[in-house]
Amino acid sequence: MFAFLSRGGTPATYGEPRRLRNGAATLPTEAVVRTLEAMTIEHRTYADLSAPDTSGMADQVTAQHARVASRLAGVEACVAVMSGKGGVGKSLTSAALATALAGEGRRTGLLDADLVGPSAARLSGVGSSRLPVGEDGVQPAESPDGVRVMSMELLLEEGAPLAWREPASESFVWRGAQERSALREFLADVRWGGLDVLLIDLPPGTQRLVDLHELLPALDGVLVLTIPSAASEAAVSRSMRLAADRGVRILGVVENMAGYACPDCGETRPLFPGEAGRRLAEAHGTSLLGRVPFDPAAGLRAESGDLRGLVTDTAAGRVLR
Repeated sequence: MFAFLSRGGTPATYGEPRRLRNGAATLPTEAVVRTLEAMTIEHRTYADLSAPDTSGMADQVTAQHARVASRLAGVEACVAVMSGKGGVGKSLTSAALATALAGEGRRTGLLDADLVGPSAARLSGVGSSRLPVGEDGVQPAESPDGVRVMSMELLLEEGAPLAWREPASESFVWRGAQERSALREFLADVRWGGLDVLLIDLPPGTQRLVDLHELLPALDGVLVLTIPSAASEAAVSRSMRLAADRGVRILGVVENMAGYACPDCGETRPLFPGEAGRRLAEAHGTSLLGRVPFDPAAGLRAESGDLRGLVTDTAAGRVLR
């Protein structure tokens, strides 16, 4: 179970540039560039093979997809929470939203797909949980609010970085395959049971959405998170375009850190310039579902693991409800 995990060794790193000059990587000369441009690089795909394919790769992929579909047969809706931009508060929003749904009586799961920087377990109050393993898979942790949680954070020793089982000098070859394999095992080897909704917290960037959609073509949609700034708008817009290009339904946009909830006067004051939430919703033909203020009270609740209090007793939580 979870064969991708390595408890020992050092985290995989990319190789250093081979050509250094005064401590910086050099660029190819114009002659080298012209030579590379003139070269014809030939590569073959499976469609180009003339001999029968004996690898069994197609059958393996089909079996993996069937295993994921079978495991999630009892899940009514699988929803990814996506941004494309780091630092927008997506993981906390995902955990708080899961808690809010559970508080309404919905059977809720939270899958932390950020394998390198996982945080859902700690945010949900299950950071030190042990995961029982049986013949039918791994039992997810359960938060004090009844949310079933699976995160790489629950498999790593405290403070230990994630390390893959591959030669360190070849990590650039294996890393993508290992990460995809880990995501597949989180979906297929965890006993999620019957759920009304499974929230999947995606890391920054776009590749994990591609991996998820390939493993789970029946993904019910993505919830998009941004902050008001133009920089966030640009990055999040690229992610939304990718989702649309792949035929993934965009459920709506949530604008986080939309103003500052003053703990003294109770007013919400401007924080970041911009209207990224509204602009993204209009540009991509979807709805702006809510504008969540930056709320110091919510931060204190999250730090203490009291997501129920965050949802019920803070300005940010009132929007998420």
